[in-house]
Formats: sequence, structure tokens, C-alpha cells
Amino acid sequence: MKVYEKAPAKINLLLDVLRKRSDGYHEVEMVMTMVDLADRLEMEELPRDTIIISSQAGFIPLDEKNLAFQAAKLIKERYEVKQGVYIHLDKKIPVAAGLAGGSSDAAAALRGLNRLWRLGIPDEELQALGAELGSDVPFCVTGGTAIASGRGERLQPIANPPQCWVILAKPPINVSTADIYGRLRADRITEHPSLADMVQAIDGHDFYGVCRSLGNVLEDVTLPLYPEVQQLKDAMVKLGADGVLMSGSGPTVFGLVSRESKIARIYNGLRGFCKEVYAVRLLGSRQGS
Repeated sequence: MKVYEKAPAKINLLLDVLRKRSDGYHEVEMVMTMVDLADRLEMEELPRDTIIISSQAGFIPLDEKNLAFQAAKLIKERYEVKQGVYIHLDKKIPVAAGLAGGSSDAAAALRGLNRLWRLGIPDEELQALGAELGSDVPFCVTGGTAIASGRGERLQPIANPPQCWVILAKPPINVSTADIYGRLRADRITEHPSLADMVQAIDGHDFYGVCRSLGNVLEDVTLPLYPEVQQLKDAMVKLGADGVLMSGSGPTVFGLVSRESKIARIYNGLRGFCKEVYAVRLLGSRQGS
């Protein structure tokens, strides 16, 4: 038996950091949603008790450093599954890009193995497992659109933003999330994006209100370190994107675009700055719905 799972990328419409916690993590408030750029996982049971991962991408680890591998190991140990699994990962989401590609792969592995081994684990329990693997994994288990708080594991589903096009552009650099958070001084953040304004715009299906409410406090750390990210933001605005923001800790920049007629101009213009440019749609539905 084989099962297949789609692992979509996520973007942060809003990312705020409130304080550094005593456990070393940061207290965050985020609005996250998913876009139709996705990895795909194929999972097949093996007779011997082992985990094997393959991928067409030559630049990702295929051992215990891989989050999908960690997810398989966790679910096997927690539920005492003695069968092995072969996972093929068709990688489309850029790596170290602020798009939660690894987290979404882990979430897809949890969902897929739950089906493959007929474990009957409810979503809430899968999310709790995901929280052991990474802060973005619980959201990626169900997807949709949600307010995330705590270190990202406390989720409140909300309405989806108005449907639009999303242009994603990743410069040819990798950014370490741990490094960016390590450099962040939460007590020195002077301007916080408004969660209330973002939620009101989403609830009101106000596309331009969503664009006005975009905000990410990590830009204050990433942009001075990586001027390429600022150049991409400036180019995207100049080319006509309606709302532009860095996703996560970067370096990917996304632009929200209301009219399809703008897409080709923005896409082609950005290709002059970097090779990894994608024009996709927002994903409206939650995983499995």
C-alpha cells in the first residue's frame, strides 16, 4: 500500500515577537496561511523495521537531520509501530527560505503515516507530536489560515484571506532561522504590526486592508544582514505588487497581487534578480478538507 501527501509552503502575513521566554524560545504572534507551492511525499510500507528516505533533490539530508525522517521515527516510537517505511520526497519548496518546507514535510509525514498504518490519531494529537519537531509543524498539520501564538504551537483557525495571486522570490542565499532569532532583541522592537487590523481585514474580505496590515519584525534583523532581500522587496513594489513582505526569517519575499494581468510583468521582472521565482495562488482549504 502507498499513500501520498501534499506538503504546501506557508507564508506569514504577520509575524510579531512579544518577548524572549525563560525557556529560550520567543513569544510570538503570527498569522499564517498556505500557498500552492508544495513538496509531495510518497510513503510505502517496508517489511523490515527501518526508515528510508529518497529525494530527487541533491541538497537535502536523507537521514535523521531530515524532519520527515524525524516525524517517521517519532510516530513509530510513540505508537510502537514495528513496520518500516520508504518515503520519497519530491522537493519543490526552496530550502532555508522562510517557507516552512521542512516543517510541512514533517507534517505531511505525520498525516501520511497515520493513514498508512491506520493509527487513527486525531489532528490535535498529530499537532502535539508536531510541536516536538518544530514550532511551525503543528500549523502545517492542518494548514488553512490561523493565528499562532506561544512559540507558534498554539493555533486559532480563522477565515482565509481574500483569494489572490502570490509571487514568491528567493535570492540565492540561505538564512538560518536560529541565527536571526539569536540576533533579535525583542525588548528593542519599537513598532509592532497590528494583529487586530490583520484579522479585521481578513474577516472583512478586504484585500487592500490585508496588504496594509502586513508586518514582520524579523525584517529589522534580516534586511541589514542581507541587502539582497531589501532589493527584492523594493523591486517587487516597483513592479506593482499590492502588498510585499519577507516571509518568516527570510530570505524569501512574497508579493500579494489582486489582478492576474500584473503577474507576467512582476514575474519576468523579478527573474532579473533571482532564478527562484514562483507565481502561485493562496490555498483556501485546510489539509484533508
